[in-house]
Amino acid sequence: MPSLPVPLLTIGLLLASNIFMTFAWYGHLKFKAAPLYAVILISWGIAFFEYLLQVPANRIGHSHFSAAELKTIQEVITLLVFAVFSVFFLKEPLSWNHLVGFAFIACGAFFIFHKW
Repeated sequence: MPSLPVPLLTIGLLLASNIFMTFAWYGHLKFKAAPLYAVILISWGIAFFEYLLQVPANRIGHSHFSAAELKTIQEVITLLVFAVFSVFFLKEPLSWNHLVGFAFIACGAFFIFHKW
């Protein structure tokens, strides 16, 4: 069975880890009646699975990407996952100013990866 190329494996692991982390950090916002201690414990439990994916993603990815590039990939994925999560899970629309802010972050990512 052929293995995935390092960039694809890294991005896939970062994407999966971000899905877990977004639910850990923001999923409880739909359950405001739940006690705070309960949502903290549940969030920690969800975050455990995020770490099971995040740490290998960075370890594997660092053989191909610099630490700054890994962090940039992470942030771009975080914004994409959060945007989808916000709209479809929290039912909070994104407005034009959110999109402009995300575009500026994408411009920053361009400069991280651009070789002069």
